[in-house]
Amino acid sequence: MYELSAAAAAAPLAVNTGWEWLRTAATSESAVTVLVGAVLLYLGAEALVRGASSLSVGLGMRAAVAGVTVVAFATTAPELVIGVLSGLDYGTTLGLGAIVGSNVANIGLVLGLSALVRPLDVAAETLRKHVPFMAVAALLLVGLGLDGTLDRADGVTFLVVLAAFTFVLLSTAGGDDAVDADEIAADGGTERGGSASGGVLARGRLGTEVAVYGRRVRPADVAFVLVGLALLLVGAQRLIEGGRTTLYYLGATDRFVGLTVLAFGTSLPELAASLVSAVRGEAEFSVGNVVGSNIYNVLAVLGVLAIITPVTVPASTGSFDFPMLVAFTLGVVAIMARGAEVSRVDGAVLVGGYCCFFYLLL
Repeated sequence: MYELSAAAAAAPLAVNTGWEWLRTAATSESAVTVLVGAVLLYLGAEALVRGASSLSVGLGMRAAVAGVTVVAFATTAPELVIGVLSGLDYGTTLGLGAIVGSNVANIGLVLGLSALVRPLDVAAETLRKHVPFMAVAALLLVGLGLDGTLDRADGVTFLVVLAAFTFVLLSTAGGDDAVDADEIAADGGTERGGSASGGVLARGRLGTEVAVYGRRVRPADVAFVLVGLALLLVGAQRLIEGGRTTLYYLGATDRFVGLTVLAFGTSLPELAASLVSAVRGEAEFSVGNVVGSNIYNVLAVLGVLAIITPVTVPASTGSFDFPMLVAFTLGVVAIMARGAEVSRVDGAVLVGGYCCFFYLLL
């Protein structure tokens, strides 16, 4: 009788020990998956920024425009895939949380850390034409979500605004900086050097360097963009898979997973691309990447998701997540408008704000 009781008493312990071993093994595997994903994301970001930089010169685009189009749209691809798939497979709360959390992370974490690496100048065109669309996208999301649902009509509205934004981009893609040699000569400037993408640097009489573009696209630049995008997609998938598995073992809710793990995971391409751009001295890419990504996240990703299936807006999202999104968006707009720059102090404030946001979610 005693031996039977001892065995019976040991059985739960054995089961618990086995469960703990499985949990530890799963967590360790998830950590490796996260690490692999992070490495792939960095490599993808490096390839994407390098290819997009040269490609934009070959096409006669300014860095600000390229950052808010080529790089931003490419790094938003993970949000599009993850937002739609998670919305269909796990419920729209997860997808909506990933988008809102990603936009907050883009401003607080991505732009903040990039500014800590190097102060970021904000191009006049970005401030005048692109930043307002970022604010409009955030306010439009909050306004349309007040009734608790984003339906197909709301999705169409998002896509119509996206079409207007795209029209503005295309109408200013060449712009004033893409001048020719005759304009430089007329301005009294002198040619200074060459570019592998067919452009030359010239110095105008005001002492500012201007890029003169030859509008020649190299296959290698396109290859860098495509390879970078592929690595970003695979890396983001691995990272999110590992992080989500770990948090689900800890009993986290879908909303928390969306606002943290999925949001952070889908923002890592933007983080990697913006940090690489900042280190390489391409501040306009860093700023344009964040601004463009936040626009595409709402207008493109949620637009497509809402058309496929109605998106439910939980009460907690309307009372906390949306106000935080508006606060971060309008806050960074005010910072940019104040001095056309995001300084290191501003970066520290943004990172601190994101840490507070994360703390309030716990």
